[in-house]
Amino acid sequence: MSRRTAQTYGRAADASTFRRAGVSLVIAAALTVSACTPTPAPSAVQPAATPSSSASPQATSTVDPAVAATTSAVESTLKTLVAGNPKPDRETLRAALVSAGIPNANVEVSVSRTPTGLDVDAMEAAALTGDSCVMGQIRDGGVVVTVLPVLATGKCFVGDAR
Repeated sequence: MSRRTAQTYGRAADASTFRRAGVSLVIAAALTVSACTPTPAPSAVQPAATPSSSASPQATSTVDPAVAATTSAVESTLKTLVAGNPKPDRETLRAALVSAGIPNANVEVSVSRTPTGLDVDAMEAAALTGDSCVMGQIRDGGVVVTVLPVLATGKCFVGDAR
């Protein structure tokens, strides 16, 4: 076999290898794309689910009226407070919650300044009600309220909020 023939066959072999690699790459890409696309919805329309008489306990449980009242009081108080001052200080926040009817002993408020003297990004307040903590957060002039269980310490906050 001449040198020229060997070079020709070698290039042909290289081209064939590249073609096989290219085809494998295209197949792998197609499989990857098809794996990421959602499956089509069934064409038949399914009827809406109707509630059954054996609903889960969570769906039928009622909210404690004291917790509901405290949640409403905390949310309205924080929204009113934020409307006048989007970054209230700690004592103003505590005073507003106490004036809304929440006992002072049941109110916990986070610090309003960092140890270096800067304003905090968010302030949190908690109102202890039975076995629940109504937690309110003020961030960027917005208010979010949620209900969480009381900690094992009997408090709503972890650590010392001073």
